[in-house]
Amino acid sequence: MTTIERIEHRSDTQTASAAASGASATERFHADKSPYDAVRDTPAERVDLLAREVLSAVHDTIRRHRVTYDEYNALKAWLIDVGNDGEWPLFLDVWVEHVVEEVATDHRSGNKGSIEGPYYVPGSPERGARGTIPMRDNEQGTPLVWEGRITATDGTPLPGKVELWHADADGFYSQFAPNLPEWNLRGTFTTGDDGEFEIRTIMPAPYQIPTDGSCGKLIAAAGWHAWRPAHLHVKVSAPGYELLTAQLYFPGDPHNEDDIAAAVKPELILDPQPHTGGARRVIYNFVLDPERAGA
Repeated sequence: MTTIERIEHRSDTQTASAAASGASATERFHADKSPYDAVRDTPAERVDLLAREVLSAVHDTIRRHRVTYDEYNALKAWLIDVGNDGEWPLFLDVWVEHVVEEVATDHRSGNKGSIEGPYYVPGSPERGARGTIPMRDNEQGTPLVWEGRITATDGTPLPGKVELWHADADGFYSQFAPNLPEWNLRGTFTTGDDGEFEIRTIMPAPYQIPTDGSCGKLIAAAGWHAWRPAHLHVKVSAPGYELLTAQLYFPGDPHNEDDIAAAVKPELILDPQPHTGGARRVIYNFVLDPERAGA
């Protein structure tokens, strides 16, 4: 299948799956996270500060740009639709999360991280330190062999794990789109004491975020594009070290410079080289920061 055919295929099939994808992301978020527990003891003063500053920024925008009642009511209707479409995880992860990630990890001296996005699912199949990610027999895409190592900031090898997930060649994620095996292109790779791993997967394609729902209405109204560059999602962990969440990108992608999620960093761009059988080979290591006391 050519690149043009893949883009046309994505366009043809996305309308049928975007709403379901948003609903699945919302359901998964509620199932996998207990966000209120983590902030249950937050002082009222902190809640008051944050809420007032967010509202103040909204008020300032209204005054500065003299927002009309028609514009206000359109916003009100759109916010309601975002909830009805189940697209709050998509909206927040695309347009807000990259700044939260930046603030949360600015103390680190190890690898740079990036956003998690709305399509992470814990508990993917274990593949050992060297293995192939679960995929269909006829999985489209260029084979990719990824070699790497997990170490501490002082260079000590770490026994840990790499959770990997990514879209297929049509831009769809398993468990968030129909007709895909449950764990397609999702796997966990656990290293030994040497921290080394070798993963075999395929190179994903760039894709558009869902555009037939409320987020798509915003994109169209603002004259934005909906494209994300091709990327691999990872969570890298080791006992006693901070969890690293990142996305890894490929050179030459036209949307590395204008990613709609603003999540691309130079340190996260891979350097694939020719490999046997038409595959590509990449070496990319992870350096983890030790957990901070009281964090």
